[in-house]
Amino acid sequence: MHVEAFTFNPFMTNCYVCHDEGEAVVVDASCATDDECRQVLAVIEEYDLEVRHLLLTHAHVDHIFGCRFFEDHFDMRFQAHEAATPFIEQAEEQATAFGVEVEQPSAPTTFLAEGDTISFGDVTLEILHTPGHSPDSISFVHRASDQALTGDVLFQNSIGRTQGLPETSRTQLLTSITDKLLPLGDDVTIYPGHGPETTIGRERKQNPFVKEALGESGESGTVRP
Repeated sequence: MHVEAFTFNPFMTNCYVCHDEGEAVVVDASCATDDECRQVLAVIEEYDLEVRHLLLTHAHVDHIFGCRFFEDHFDMRFQAHEAATPFIEQAEEQATAFGVEVEQPSAPTTFLAEGDTISFGDVTLEILHTPGHSPDSISFVHRASDQALTGDVLFQNSIGRTQGLPETSRTQLLTSITDKLLPLGDDVTIYPGHGPETTIGRERKQNPFVKEALGESGESGTVRP
């Protein structure tokens, strides 16, 4: 699986185009301007990709700025966990709370749950439900190539924010990391919602929050958005 990464909007949120054998998925439409949306389209056109699915790791406002653009362009809706629906329905309220604007996306009609799969090219992505930062948080795992897109669950040296946001749980987030992500194996590369890519092995050894969750001592860290 080939992964093309972009970082967009004032929150520096990652958007990904994953592709294989001429087919692709777009994960987290974080592009907040027409120019940012066009950057994603340019890559899709450069590789002559057929977009099969539009996907969300979760529906916080910084991940959905470009949803409506891609819905209209590809004539399909984003797929997400069922718990994403109220966040999408309240997209404009989310934006107002952070002093930004968003074009209202459509509510999903296809929901993704633990154990579901998404296919494109010769790739099959497995869905893991990884709540804590948000009740709708899911991760997309490609076991054959040891790659995973984890949204705002696990970052390089950090974890997703669980303060000042609705329906969060630090305990649940750390459980998602220890019970769902760490068992994927140290060789797995993760593509997070913010910041650079990293690996499960690196975060197991160096991430202070992961070390805390595993009952190991470590320096305190800083939580990302």
